[in-house]
Amino acid sequence: MKRVLITGAAGMLGSELLRRVPHGIHALGTDLVARDGLDVPGLDLADAAAVDSAWRTHGPFDGVIHGAAWTAVDLAEEKPAEAARANTDACRVLARQCAGVGARLVVVSTDFVFDGRASRPYVEGDPENPLSVYGKTKRDGELAALAEHPAATMVVRTQWLYGPRGKHFPRTIAGFARTKKQLKVVHDQVGAPTSTLELAPALWDVLARGETGLYHAACEGSCSWFELTREIVAGLGLSDVELTPCTTRDFPRPAARPAYSVLDSTKLARLRGRPMADWRRALADYLVCEKL
Repeated sequence: MKRVLITGAAGMLGSELLRRVPHGIHALGTDLVARDGLDVPGLDLADAAAVDSAWRTHGPFDGVIHGAAWTAVDLAEEKPAEAARANTDACRVLARQCAGVGARLVVVSTDFVFDGRASRPYVEGDPENPLSVYGKTKRDGELAALAEHPAATMVVRTQWLYGPRGKHFPRTIAGFARTKKQLKVVHDQVGAPTSTLELAPALWDVLARGETGLYHAACEGSCSWFELTREIVAGLGLSDVELTPCTTRDFPRPAARPAYSVLDSTKLARLRGRPMADWRRALADYLVCEKL
C-alpha cells in the first residue's frame, strides 16, 4: 500500500492520522476547514462525480481512511438531511469508488449506534439501536459502506474522542476549571475516553491488515463524565476546584445520549497483538503533550 486518502484531514482525528503516516506510505488529506464544529469539505464526498474526478486527479489510492463526518450531534436533530448526506451518502460514494478500483476502506464510526441499555461492554455483534439522528446516520453509513464494498471495508467504532486538535471535553473542562471553581458534571453516562494519539495508530493497523468487518476501538477501562473530569482536574494540579456530580436530566440536550456505551475492543487487540492504552494513561499522555 503506497497511497492513502485521509478524509477530514483538518479535524481532530484526521490531523493525527496525517501525523502518524507509516513509513513508505504517501497520504493525502481532503481539503477541509473546521467551522462551528463541522467539517466543511472542499471536496463533496457525497458527490460521486466529484470523488471520481479527485481520484483521477490526485490518485490512484490503494486505501482510504474515512474520518470526515457530521459530528454536531444536537444540530443533526434539526438538519437530518444534511447529517445523512455527510454521514451516510459519503460512505456509500466512497465505498463504491473503492470497490471499483479494489482499494481498502476504513470507515470511522461511533458508539452512538447503540442505545446504551447494556450492562456490559458492547461487542461488534450486538444489535444496534441508535437513539439520535446522528447515531442513525452513522449506522446507515456503516451499512452502506459494507454493502457497497464487502470485500475490503473495515468499520471501526470509537467513542468519547479527544486529541491535540479540535474542540472536545478535556479541553473544555480544562478551560472551565481555571475560571470556575465549582463544576457540575454528568455522572450517569458511562463510556471510554479515547485519545486520537491511541486511535490513529490503531486505524493505520486496521488498514494495513485489511481484515474486513466491524471493529471497536476505544481505550481500555471506563468512567463517567464526572470521573473523567476528576482525572483531568487532578492531572492539571487544580486541587481547589469543587466538583459535583449531576444527572443527564440536569443538562437536557436535543439529541439523546446512550447512558452506557463502553466498547469492547478485544477483537481489535487480537488483530494488532496489543490493546489500546488504559484511558487514564492515555489521558495523562495527552495532558503532557498539550501542556494545558
